[in-house]
Amino acid sequence: MEAVDEYTKIESHFIRGRNALMVSGNFSAIYTDYYLHLMDNKLRHKEQLDTLLKEQLSFLTLHLVARPWAETVAWTVNLRAPRVNVFVTGGSTEESITGHLFTEGVKEAPRSTLHSQTLVAGAEGRRSAVELEDNDPANWIETYYTQSEQRPARAFRLPDEKFVLIAAQPDCDIEWLNELTDEKVATLLDDEAHKLLETRRFRFHCGCSPERFLPSLAQFKGNPDALFQGDAGLEIICPRCGAKHIITPDMFDE
Repeated sequence: MEAVDEYTKIESHFIRGRNALMVSGNFSAIYTDYYLHLMDNKLRHKEQLDTLLKEQLSFLTLHLVARPWAETVAWTVNLRAPRVNVFVTGGSTEESITGHLFTEGVKEAPRSTLHSQTLVAGAEGRRSAVELEDNDPANWIETYYTQSEQRPARAFRLPDEKFVLIAAQPDCDIEWLNELTDEKVATLLDDEAHKLLETRRFRFHCGCSPERFLPSLAQFKGNPDALFQGDAGLEIICPRCGAKHIITPDMFDE
């Protein structure tokens, strides 16, 4: 099956009078390509873990639109139970989001933690880590905003795979923000004065390929037998998306 040739459009609105940023989008297209990716690579996740990864993909996408264009962000959530690493990464410039679940060899940590890494070309990267209280991705991003972004935010799941992030801006009406419900958020753009700031677009896409792994194997170019040891090919799993690629000896001749 071919991937859906469609991007998910993410809109950001400034809510006037409340001084809040609302970022929202429908993630059906991203989820479709995500499942096609799993099928192509013969991957299957338990329902609970599958939901964690999908929702984390959605909330990171919203966060990217709330941030400057040039940033590339990676989040890794290390959960104690179930013991799993939920990894997601993406960037507005690349217009892509991707992710992977790590269920084997995951070390048990004292507390579940979200590790964040933000990269900007030509600038020093930023890292942060926040402890998590539960297994709810909506609460993860709210905790992240409170502790790392130093401002409150609320995260919502609406029907038809729509997700919303509302982040406080200077002089935000915090009482209003704290009292928001799914029902209020669903009609927020009808009930509140607002201004559309921008629209960005994303798709589930990693961009990995066998050729992209060759530079990391350059030490074997003069002696591929040391790497393949008689095998016709070597399977490499992309750490970003879990895609499986086959490296063959003839690739070293190119």
